[in-house]
Amino acid sequence: MSDAPPGLPPEVDFWRPPTLVATWFGVGLLPLAPGTWASISTLPIAWYLHAAFGAWAVALAALVVFAIGWWASENFAKRGHASDPSYIVVDEVAGQLVALAPAALDPVLYAIALIGFRVFDIMKPWPVGWADREVKGGLGVMLDDLFAGLYVAAILIITTWLFYG
Repeated sequence: MSDAPPGLPPEVDFWRPPTLVATWFGVGLLPLAPGTWASISTLPIAWYLHAAFGAWAVALAALVVFAIGWWASENFAKRGHASDPSYIVVDEVAGQLVALAPAALDPVLYAIALIGFRVFDIMKPWPVGWADREVKGGLGVMLDDLFAGLYVAAILIITTWLFYG
């Protein structure tokens, strides 16, 4: 019998720092749509950073999570585990932070960012799909979500300019 949490293969040590980061401290082990759960878990973090420090702090957090996620995902893959299983969700956190960076403290913009990010992450238009298929290792895990987040950030910038003046 394994001590691995449900949803994690028994050979994966949950308590290793790369696994904790890659699964976003277990959020990736939640049933049904772990990527969506990871995106949802990012909303209060981004809201706090926006309220306390401004949009630059959300963008900085996205860069930090991207870098740490790259390391964790690369480490995870090098240990012989699947390169991008559904329980690795740190990429969704980084991408969602990118998407939220230009959002003002407005629930409507946060909803657009959440839904938009999930749509682009699932549908994978170019270059999201290209990065998902062609870029390997930890960078590949992270890069497609970065591109999806950039798409949504651009949409939020345009939306804010058009509707919020």
